[in-house]
Order: sequence, then C-alpha cells, then structure tokens
Amino acid sequence: MGITMEFFFIQDYQRNYRFFSSEPVQNIQVKFTRLEELWMKAKQKLMLLPKRILAQEQAFSRVRKFEDDTILIYHSGRLEEKKIRRRLFLFIQKQRTTHTLFLIGEAILLPVSGLMALVPGPNVFFGVLALIMLTHWQALRGITSLSRKKHRFIPALSFEEWEMAVNSRSEAELPPILDKIEKEYHLKELRKVLFR
Repeated sequence: MGITMEFFFIQDYQRNYRFFSSEPVQNIQVKFTRLEELWMKAKQKLMLLPKRILAQEQAFSRVRKFEDDTILIYHSGRLEEKKIRRRLFLFIQKQRTTHTLFLIGEAILLPVSGLMALVPGPNVFFGVLALIMLTHWQALRGITSLSRKKHRFIPALSFEEWEMAVNSRSEAELPPILDKIEKEYHLKELRKVLFR
C-alpha cells in the first residue's frame, strides 16, 4: 500500500485552480557539506516565496512518492466529473509547459549567477537559483507522474461552500469557511494557499 496523503484541486480567491496536498509546506531538504552556509541562506530566501506557490510545487513532487496507480483528489463537486477531469488535464498541461519554460530560463541564468562568486561572501543568488531549479525539476517530474496516474475525484461539501462564497465575492464568509476546512482536513495555513 502507498503513502496516505490527500490531494486537493480547488479554486483560490482569484478563481485560479490550486493543487496542494495535506502535508504542510516544508523546507527543501538538500545538504552539502562545503556549501552548507550558502544553502541555508538560499533556503531561507526560497521560503519567502508565497505559500500557495510552495504548497503547489511540493504537492507535485509528493505525487511521485505514491506507489498506487490511483490518487484521490478532493474538489468542490460543482462541476461534473467529466468537466473536472478536463480542467485537471488542462491544468497539468499548463503547469508542465510553465515549469519547462522556467527551467530553460533558469538554466540560462545559472552560469551568469556563477559569476557572482567573484563578489565577497556566499553566492546566495546562485544558491537560490539552484534551489528554485531543483524545486521546479522535482515538480516537473511530479507533474509527469500525476498525468500518468488515475485520478479518483471526491466531492467535498466544504470546498463547494468555499467556491460558492468566492464566486459571490462575500469576503466576510471566507475566513470561517477556511477555518472549517482546516479543521475538517487537518490543514494548516490554508489562507496563505487559497486566500490572500
């Protein structure tokens, strides 16, 4: 049996779909003995990225850990299964293209960032760029894995309530709904992923 983890495919406050997992966002685990100071500073800078981006990137890379062919994906249930499958397919294709373009751009910038080694002190720019590349590479591999797996969609009433409140733009309703979802699915800092 594979790892137990829940995945979510939900619209955020701006009506963009977000893919994230039930595991909290964590520091990237990379250790190099000689460059440890550089990597520590780079990891601190990387963690300054918005939670919604980090949560999505890490959810993609976590898909690869699954041994099962089928993953469970919670959604609002507002769309019939055929339409949500289509949305996920288009979302995966867009993410694959975006990550590929980012990696190409970062690969072009990497040698330039290496020149920053001439400046005294640790080359944090190179370290941050290398960590971002590593994050995008792991996410791209996860996106490929996600596209090959079978998806079992599970409607969740609390997510339907969230998306209806987002569509009606009733901001006062959003925080209590997010609190309810956090408790129901044991999620943390969901506001930083779906709200502002």
